[in-house]
Amino acid sequence: MATGQVSIASGMGFTGKELVELERIEGLLAVRMKDARKRHQHSLGVATTSVRLARTYDVDPFEAAAAGFLHDWDKVISADEVVARAIHYGVDIAGSPQLAAPLLHGPVAARELPELFPELPHCIFQAIDRHTVGACDMTPLDMVVFTADAIEPGRHGSYAEDLRAMVGKASLRDLFFATFSQGLVYVIQSGRYLYPSALTIYNHYALSH
Repeated sequence: MATGQVSIASGMGFTGKELVELERIEGLLAVRMKDARKRHQHSLGVATTSVRLARTYDVDPFEAAAAGFLHDWDKVISADEVVARAIHYGVDIAGSPQLAAPLLHGPVAARELPELFPELPHCIFQAIDRHTVGACDMTPLDMVVFTADAIEPGRHGSYAEDLRAMVGKASLRDLFFATFSQGLVYVIQSGRYLYPSALTIYNHYALSH
């Protein structure tokens, strides 16, 4: 962090080693996204929202903050590059890699970030991996980051307001399912590519709802 600058992590109430680590992440993120101001602001918003959700649903706030800051780390690279990296890392891609390109920045970053942040636990990278597509075995941390991505302050619209109103009232599982379902509705209504595993994940949570 720049001298005299108050970090987002400090404002979240972190101290000690956790604050030092999160400030390092913040600093590297600022450099990474220096030419992507909106993406940077979104990442800060997701981190802040992840911490709020974590504290509401008894999830580790440090892990939520780190995953929130880093979730879009590879969103700044081109679609062709992210597909090439996904293939290089052996990411399991369902369907067309080109059509799936907007969803691959999470899995790719989850394979690259451990080299830059080897001290962080695996669960953080898993949450980053899963924040775009989801999974049938989402952990509470996975659900926190996935939901925060959809309801951070920069997201506007009735869908976001409806989901925010559920925080603290619905269970984390129900909040995640509502977020995932809203995402499917958006994809279908806008005529976008529906990732092949989306219906499997939806049905898994619908049947156990």
